[in-house]
Amino acid sequence: MAKKLSAKARAAARKQRDKWKNKRWFTIRAPRHPWNFKRIGETIGETDEHIMGRVYEMTQQEFSGDFTKMHVLLRFRVTEVVGQDALTTFVGHAHQSDHTRRQIRRYRGKIDDVVDVVTTDGFLVRMKPLMITERRCQTSVKQAMRAKSSEIIRAFASKSTYSKLQEAMLGGDLETEIRNAVKSIYPCRNVVIRKSQLLQTGVVTEKGPTLDEIHAEESRQEAELKAKKAAALEAAEEDNSGEGDLLAAAEAMESISEKEEVVEAPSEEDVEAPAEEEAEPAAEEAVEEAVEKPSGESEASLMKLKKDELVERAKAAGVASSGTKADIVARLLE
Repeated sequence: MAKKLSAKARAAARKQRDKWKNKRWFTIRAPRHPWNFKRIGETIGETDEHIMGRVYEMTQQEFSGDFTKMHVLLRFRVTEVVGQDALTTFVGHAHQSDHTRRQIRRYRGKIDDVVDVVTTDGFLVRMKPLMITERRCQTSVKQAMRAKSSEIIRAFASKSTYSKLQEAMLGGDLETEIRNAVKSIYPCRNVVIRKSQLLQTGVVTEKGPTLDEIHAEESRQEAELKAKKAAALEAAEEDNSGEGDLLAAAEAMESISEKEEVVEAPSEEDVEAPAEEEAEPAAEEAVEEAVEKPSGESEASLMKLKKDELVERAKAAGVASSGTKADIVARLLE
């Protein structure tokens, strides 16, 4: 027979608080330089102390969108919490073991090494280069290639900051420099920095945008996205809420979301548009007359028009009339 709980035990059980209610979500952000506090993930915890020291892993493809870097794992450790933001430090990277194994074949040479370097700002980093030759080679040749690669890595790190070393290591510049130096010793098939590890931190630089500037930029982008979605939905409702119009509105909102996800904070260099090729004066005048739009016409007024009217305007202006209403309006406003 089960033993009944006393009144005191029942009262204590009722007062027991739910731990999940006290937890909250934190936004994990990459370091300030050269990653610009990019949002890379989320984690949950009760207090700031609970998430300090957590290590977050992600592939370089998820971070930069480069498909060729899908085998590279990046590691970030939470070192500071500011409000709901968990700021991290880059503590190293590693190539996935299955990718490394696929590079090694019979009758090829494999050259491993471990090099500890110190950057100009005092960061102690352990790097592990990997070289794979076209054919088998003698031990003396491997020693020469190992010494040459170690010399290049130490020389580069002694003149670079930790952020510059990250860019060269993950971007491939350092690997290219090593490959060009060792190919005169023996034909090399592949050269990679297969692993890196931060052993000791140094002086953190103050370069890059501040956290407040990043928050302001993210708020601006979210406001623009909401405004575009609201304009697309309003235009669809005014165009006789039929099945085709609702479908067009959904496509417009989806295209707007996809474009906004790719957009990042523009830099001063990106603001300048590339110069287009000069056309003949007569052709320019003809194009300007054809594309000339009535005064007072804005994006909101064009979005209120039906798609058939926008298609006719696009044909008259000499621009493509395919795609959603948002695409046609964007071409007309160019």
